[in-house]
Amino acid sequence: MVAANAQIDVAKASFFPNLSLTGLGGLESNALHKFISQPSETWYGAFNVSQPVFQGGALRSQLRLARANWQEASLSYQQTVQNALEQVSNSLVASEKDREFREQQELLTQAAQQTDQLSEVLYKNGGASYLQVLTSETNYFSAELNLVQAQLNERLALVQIYQALGGGWQQ
Repeated sequence: MVAANAQIDVAKASFFPNLSLTGLGGLESNALHKFISQPSETWYGAFNVSQPVFQGGALRSQLRLARANWQEASLSYQQTVQNALEQVSNSLVASEKDREFREQQELLTQAAQQTDQLSEVLYKNGGASYLQVLTSETNYFSAELNLVQAQLNERLALVQIYQALGGGWQQ
């Protein structure tokens, strides 16, 4: 946007005559010498007045183009900011949902562990079959696997937040 804004100033400046103060090697330019020695005769020649006058349409078109380029850069910048804010917002929501899911999965895992422990006590005292013990152990193992997956998802959501905030990752 800064470069596009600078191009607008360049296009505006092209409407005005220009006078070179130095020539090659830092010497006095011919235009400056003529202006100093014969100011009334060289006014138009020294400032190149004819060039902006006859190229007015082209200069106005260049100015409109520079302004359009600035507007395009501005809109692109606004879209980039909106996309970044959307990514951060989505990542925060996903992180919160993953945290809530992990907490529920922890409760489920604790319940499955208690059920497994009770089924073993019942089996040892003759109140349950070994099939019930195996089923409760399978349920507890599945709950632990789901808890680990939930913890992984929660951490991945946190990484996505860092990435959305400009963590510098390249994919």
